[in-house]
Amino acid sequence: MKRNPRVTGPDLIRTLAKAGFAVIRIRGSHHFLRHDDGRGTVVPVHSGETIGPGLLHSILRDCQLSVQDLKRLL
Repeated sequence: MKRNPRVTGPDLIRTLAKAGFAVIRIRGSHHFLRHDDGRGTVVPVHSGETIGPGLLHSILRDCQLSVQDLKRLL
């Protein structure tokens, strides 16, 4: 079984920016990202904490990206 990459919030935001997502607003520690085609998601940014595997899977599903796409963009 392959492991998902462990990423922090800022790393994930930079990676999603490469895929065309942009931060549209910030509320507290939550960054709201949107793509030009309408896909969107929320990424929590807590200093030094990695995003858990379940939340990462949910964010990727919202963005319609696969784990392979994420690894390629990292």
